Amino acid sequence: MADPRFDPVLDRARRFADAWLASLPDRPVGRPVDDDAVLRAGLGAFPEHGAPAEQVLDDLAAALEPGLVATPGPRYFGFVTGGALPVALGADWMAAAADQNVAARVMSPAATAVEEVTGAWVLDLLGLPGECAVGFTTGAQMANVVGLAAARHALLAAVGWDVEADGLAGAPVPTVVIGAQAHSTILQALRLLGFGSARAVRVPADDQGRMRADVLRDLLAAIDGPVLVNAQAGQVDTGACDPLDAIADVVAGREHAWLHVDGAFGLWAAASPARRHLVAGAERADSWTVDAHKWLNVPYDCGMAIVRDRAALTAAMSTSAAYLPLAGADPSSRVPESSRRARALPVHAALRHLGRVGVADLVDRCCALARQAAEEFARHPDLEVLNEVVLNQVLVRPRAGDARELAAAVARDGTCWVGTTVWQGRPALRFSVSNWSTTPEDVTRSVAAITAITAALGDQQSPAAGRGARPC
Repeated sequence: MADPRFDPVLDRARRFADAWLASLPDRPVGRPVDDDAVLRAGLGAFPEHGAPAEQVLDDLAAALEPGLVATPGPRYFGFVTGGALPVALGADWMAAAADQNVAARVMSPAATAVEEVTGAWVLDLLGLPGECAVGFTTGAQMANVVGLAAARHALLAAVGWDVEADGLAGAPVPTVVIGAQAHSTILQALRLLGFGSARAVRVPADDQGRMRADVLRDLLAAIDGPVLVNAQAGQVDTGACDPLDAIADVVAGREHAWLHVDGAFGLWAAASPARRHLVAGAERADSWTVDAHKWLNVPYDCGMAIVRDRAALTAAMSTSAAYLPLAGADPSSRVPESSRRARALPVHAALRHLGRVGVADLVDRCCALARQAAEEFARHPDLEVLNEVVLNQVLVRPRAGDARELAAAVARDGTCWVGTTVWQGRPALRFSVSNWSTTPEDVTRSVAAITAITAALGDQQSPAAGRGARPC
């Protein structure tokens, strides 16, 4: 029998979820309301007296509706954002209902076991060493922080410095090396860890954003002392992957060197036999970042920090207090947070539901849809595809006009949503295919809308467009 204190409230939440999920195939993808003041007003003032729980949820649903973006829908291409597989959404509800704190095994033996088993499954799926430790973080940003913190500990401990106790002041700080097209989360991680983003040595990239391993070799030859090299699987605009095997060859020849791979979405290519070659050599790194709420399509938020050296990770992340019954194997020894939800549960459910073959199919379908989009864009004379479509990213630019103006018009149209970036000094559109529910028809419909809007904007900007017109 349901608990009467929860039953009517959960029923209201279910009504909202049913209506929201049913609306995704047809609702405008972009945010219908642009005035944030309207959204804030809909949430009301802080009340003097409370309201019934059912009314709170009904009012909240009404207030949220105008400002919700259909990111879980099939035509959201703005960022590398997966939707939520039904099984992962269901498991996420279970995680919320169980309300487990996954700081220590004693707090939730069940959630701890899920993390351990699911982490091992991820290592197996991605072809990474089985001895690695896996920490479930909020996302790729924090996973990068964790991986680089473990690197900081290991590299400084190797030269006799305890960075956790003594900090970086006066330390023989490792030289950090990043690609010219490194993701912004790497720069943020360097700032948070005291390395400083501007101090990083940047390695030039090729025309697809891949780090040049030959230049890296020459740069490292001129650097003395410990080095921390950051490579990338999946450049955020083009989807290109750094030549990881060649980079690993360069790093392997040095004493006191660490190789980190930021593979937020690109590392999932390892799950596909057809695309595994794109990340060949990834298994030779020392730490990795991968995001589950991207290509694996679990609800926000869930990233994974993977580190080969368990001792270095534990030293960098562990905390202690007299009241905390923590051990080195507890989940909190692998991530910065102590109190946190059981975010591995949706990952476990998704992997169990899909299996090895299903994950590969999900990756391959998204890549095939990206290629379809690129081919359809290429047929339009006013649009130019800028990248080699190797994964799920399509980079496209109008031959005339401003890509940002085009993206704004696409958002107003509502058929789909695309993001913008700056590529080789000029704005461009990013069309990212990451959702399990996207179909070939969704791609064709979206490309048709974008091309029609491109043509309409071109007509408006034509010198002849205004001739003969009368004021009205």
